[in-house]
Amino acid sequence: MHTLNPNELGTDLGTRATLVQFSSAFCAPCRATRRVLGDVAGMVDGVAHVELDAESHLELVRRLNVIRTPTVLILDAAGRVVRRAAGTPRKADVIAALGLAIPDA
Repeated sequence: MHTLNPNELGTDLGTRATLVQFSSAFCAPCRATRRVLGDVAGMVDGVAHVELDAESHLELVRRLNVIRTPTVLILDAAGRVVRRAAGTPRKADVIAALGLAIPDA
């Protein structure tokens, strides 16, 4: 299991969970994913959304084996990857997956 820290992400982790999105410049599904993850982060206390440009974070992309954008990682409060998905997620699926990262959700 991979663990990410604030230095790698360039920002603090959420106090309960973090939604990490790898995007690329001309990716239409990335824009839709940004809206979905932003909505969920706004609805659930302690959840942060971090969007990373895949080309600017090649070392991390290689280490995490990100092969397409958008790729979404759900991290628990300690930064451990508890779930990952490629493509645009549905809001309900993101909320359900947060249950793996937030024990009391």
